[in-house]
Amino acid sequence: MVSESPLNVRTVAGVATLTLDRPKIHNAFDDLLIDALIDALRAVEEDDAVRVVVLTGAGASFSAGADLNWMKRMAQASEKENRKDARQLAKLMRVLNHLDKPTIARVNGSALGGGVGLVACCDIAIAANEARFGLTETRLGLVPAVISPYVIDAIGARQARRLFLTAQVFDAAEAARIGLVHAAVPAVELDAAVDAEVERLKAAGPIAVLEAKRLVQRIQHPDSKQRRALDEANADLIAALRVSKEGQEGLKAFFEKRPAAWLAQ
Repeated sequence: MVSESPLNVRTVAGVATLTLDRPKIHNAFDDLLIDALIDALRAVEEDDAVRVVVLTGAGASFSAGADLNWMKRMAQASEKENRKDARQLAKLMRVLNHLDKPTIARVNGSALGGGVGLVACCDIAIAANEARFGLTETRLGLVPAVISPYVIDAIGARQARRLFLTAQVFDAAEAARIGLVHAAVPAVELDAAVDAEVERLKAAGPIAVLEAKRLVQRIQHPDSKQRRALDEANADLIAALRVSKEGQEGLKAFFEKRPAAWLAQ
């Protein structure tokens, strides 16, 4: 039996659309989807026919973050295995963030945890009004470590401190207000809004678009080696928290659908 691909890639008229294709589990990602995304992004980066990359989700959600079965597996894995796993996710975020093509997040529905990271790594993000967002890791005794540099770049440290700590879920209008997405529109207008951004990008010189993207990144983060080291340190942090006493309790409570022990304190 051939398993279904977790990612659909379609290129039309210079636009490569990468669709997270696990709608039954709200496009949650695991190691297989992470690898598929990295490979697809590398492929479109090398394709001279591709001018713009659009990232979206199938069904009602953009991405609910980590797949529960994947989380269960990693909760039982060693810190070394968790570190390797987290560094692969960090690689995905880095590849997407620094892709040599302009990227648009078409946020068709809710984005949680790592899904927020994917949105933050795209150059442009347009969300449907119905979308909800959340960095909910602290409810599990964890932190949004791997995605943190990209989310902080998008929304700033002040907003990140509130949202990282409280795990508050917020709507698309709030996401637009704090800068996570550039616009929130009715669902029926989402495609038109994304198409308008695509046409603006295609009307500009492709080399100039790439250099403009690199310009912003170079000024904001002049030392790329430090950024890579930060990604690795963050992967080490989430690996340590997953196997820590609090992380294990938070994950166990979540899977058992009960309050975590700290709620009784």
